[in-house]
Parts: sequence; C-alpha cells; structure tokens
Amino acid sequence: MLLTPRTTPGAAGSRIPAPAPASRTGAGSRRRLKATALLASAVSVCLLAASAPAAPLGVGDRLFPYLGNPGYDVASYDLSFTYPGSNSKPLQAVTTIDAWTTADLDRINLDFAHGKVESVEVDGEPASYTSAGEDLVVTPADPLPEGSWTRITVRHTSDPVAADGQDGGWVRTADGLAMANQADAAHLVFPCNDHPSDKAMFTIRIKAPNGYTAVANGLPTGVDRVGRSTTWTYRTQHPMATELAQVSIGRSSVLHREGPHGLPVRDVVPTKDRKLLEPWLAKTPDQIAWMESKVGPYPFETYGLLMAQATTGFELETQTLTLFERELFTEPAYPKWYVESIMVHELAHSWFGNSVSPRTWSDLWLNEGHATWYEELYAEEKGGHPMEARMKAAYGASDRWRAAGGPPAAPKAPAPGQKISIFRPNVYDGAALALYALRQKIGRERFERLERAWVGMHRDGTATTADFEHLASEIAGRDLSGFFKAWLYGEKTPPMPGHPDWKSADPGRKAVK
Repeated sequence: MLLTPRTTPGAAGSRIPAPAPASRTGAGSRRRLKATALLASAVSVCLLAASAPAAPLGVGDRLFPYLGNPGYDVASYDLSFTYPGSNSKPLQAVTTIDAWTTADLDRINLDFAHGKVESVEVDGEPASYTSAGEDLVVTPADPLPEGSWTRITVRHTSDPVAADGQDGGWVRTADGLAMANQADAAHLVFPCNDHPSDKAMFTIRIKAPNGYTAVANGLPTGVDRVGRSTTWTYRTQHPMATELAQVSIGRSSVLHREGPHGLPVRDVVPTKDRKLLEPWLAKTPDQIAWMESKVGPYPFETYGLLMAQATTGFELETQTLTLFERELFTEPAYPKWYVESIMVHELAHSWFGNSVSPRTWSDLWLNEGHATWYEELYAEEKGGHPMEARMKAAYGASDRWRAAGGPPAAPKAPAPGQKISIFRPNVYDGAALALYALRQKIGRERFERLERAWVGMHRDGTATTADFEHLASEIAGRDLSGFFKAWLYGEKTPPMPGHPDWKSADPGRKAVK
C-alpha cells in the first residue's frame, strides 16, 4: 500500500503522507439422513449454550490480536459473488473453504464482520453458528480431530456499503466495485482466516448483469453468458494472503499486452479512458524487466493495473492486479518521473509482500521498506533524482517518525477503527533508510545478493524480520544482530554508516516556520 500524495511532490521525502490430503477421519459415518443431521445441529446448539460462550479468537498478532484464527490452515478459497447491478446493495455470495485442522476443534472461528450469514455447512452437513466480535463461530455436528481435511461452506451476503467504524473491504467506484482489504479487512467481504500468515489458493467467480466486466486475481478460466448475466471465473496459480484479494466489477475494458518472457499483462480501465491511460500502461513491461534485473524473475502468472474511478487515499498491491486511483495518472501536478516511481513501488510488492508475505503485521517494514527502496532506486536511475538526497532528508525526520509511529520493525498499534493507520512514514522511508544503512554497512554487492536470495528463498511463503536478519548476517559473513537491533527497534536513529555528518532532528523540538 502506498498513500496517495495530496500535495505536489517536490523536495526529497515530501511524499510521505503466500503432504497429500489425508482421508477425513470418520467422514463416511457422518453422511446421515437429513433428519439426523438436523437433530445433530440442534444438539450442537444446546451444547454450545451449555458450554463456554463463543468468543473471538486470534493468532496473537501484536497489532491485530483478534484477527486470524488458530486451529486450522486454509488450503483454498472458492468465492462466488452475484452483483445485483448496484454498488449500494448487498451481493449474494458463497464462500467455500478447504482446510487442514492443526488441533482438535469443537468450533471453527472464521473472521467475518460485514454481511448476513444465511447458512453454514461443514463437510456437507448443516452446522450451527453465531457471532462473537468480528468472528463467525461455527459448531460442526461432530468435533473435528487434528489432521482432518475439512470443507466449510458459508452462504452469506457481502455488503459494499461500509459500516461505521470500519475501513477497507469493498470500494465503491463510479461504475461498480473494487476491493481494498489491507490491512486485514478481507473479512468485511467474505468469511476467512484473515491474516497474512495463512496464505491459500483462490478461485473467484463473479456473476454480473451483461454490460459489466468482472476481473479478479490470477488467470481467467471461463466466461459464461446465460440470458441477461455473465459469470467470470478466475484462479490463482500461487498462494495468496486474504488482504491481497481483488475483484473489479465495472463498465471496463481489459487491455492485453506482453511482458518479459511472454508474461501476460492485462490492465483494467474505464472504457471511456482507454486512450487517455494507454501511455502509462505501456510502461509496465519495461518496469517489470527493470525489477527483474534487480531481484530476479517476476513471481506470478500475470500482472496488470486496475484503474479505479474512486477516492481511496492509497494505491494497493493486490496480487497480480494492482489497484490505482485513476487520479494519480490524470492529475497534472504529479511529475512523470514521480508517477512512474509509484508504479514501480506497487510492482515491487509482487516480490516483497505478495510472494514473500509478512508472518506478522510487525514485519510490515519488509513490504513497504523494500517497495520504497525500489521506488527510490528507479527514480534515481530513470528520473535523475538521487537516492542519497532523499535518504538524507529521511534521516533528518527519522527520530520524529520513530517517536510518532514507533521504530520500523515495532510499529505502534493502529488507532481504534483505523487499521490502515499502521501505514506511517516509519514503515516507508524510515524502513528504506534502514535498508540504505544496511547497504552502507555490508556493501552494494552483498546487499544485492541478499535481495535476490531473500525473494528466492521465501517465494510463495511467509517470513519474519528475524529471517531477514539471519540471511543478511549469513551473506555478510558476520553477526549483524546489533546493527538490526539499533536500526529496526531503537527509539533513536543510529549513526548512518559512511555519513557521520547526517543529523536527525529532535522530535520534541517545534518546527521553525
């Protein structure tokens, strides 16, 4: 995610605002007559009332303690949405989750907070359910033993109109909808295990009235027109975090081109703006090639830009289909080099954040720091704007950022009801500043080797700050724990290697006007 600038960029730094399935134990014995299944469901309700009350759980994330859920590992999501032709009315939806249980479970907690649940089934049998906080708590007819392969099917609505005190989820555009689920707001759209540590494969189906175009993450696998509606189906070829899911529904055109090595590139734009936006879209293949020259092969099956007619306040790296505000490309105040560097920032997330996802939200600096790093490097190499100047400016502001938002790898908790408030300058330029210090410390050649090794080693998985520290020390051939402790966790900014003259302003001192 990159916060959209609201002032004309000028001086450096002024922008700052993812074993084979075992057979299910006893599954055959649970295929009962309908009456028996309904009785079991009723008994489950009684047991639920008699036992401890349903409660929201979580994976213990320091920043979002009640998001994500323990006890299971999602393998895949199958999402079906029916768009009614209005972006102010709920969509009918079916979410099917295939998962492994990693513990004995009498209940399954799913994150879901903004829609009406109509029914739930576990392995084809009716299950009882209730809500607790932002959790949908499901009680299957029989407990699920550890190591089970289970399927959960939830029929529900998905409301595109935001509720008070909630941000993220569906974005209402001028002609339809898009998604913006970061940070952890996918559960405002569909039931899920809404934490980046549990990546999964996705199949997404969207049914909409004829005249609309629907696009989602991954590659298309079918388009079926029946009467007055069309259903589009997309499937990912790599695991994805829930926060990176994307669905675009609108009166749009899909523009196709070819990227490096025959990579299919497809962009989604308002049909009326095709010619206006084409010069920007044409830059993507060369930008992909530039990123590949820095960190290695593009990690997914396709890429493209989704140009939304909406005011979100940010750009978002939804996997294989990045969400951009149309205004970024039509506002004349933004210089050409600057817009291109923002495009590269979001593209860089394909490697840093999407392919290699954060294990916890405190590892966010690995996403945003690296994306900012390549944004700045691109601006230096292609736009003639030296990285060192922006780094020096960032150093001057770094103590203030740390005081306001915490150090890069230990950001302060978000403001109540504002999950995106963790996206502060300390995880953007502040984190890129730490990477600059690391390159100064270990040298350019080792730093570039580290970057390639990092995305190769953790491709399609999740990783932590400690993993990055360990790999950096290994490649540098020395213990860097002291360096990382100071740069990533310190309240004050350490001296910059090679630049002893750089100073950071006292965060308590008032700015001179």
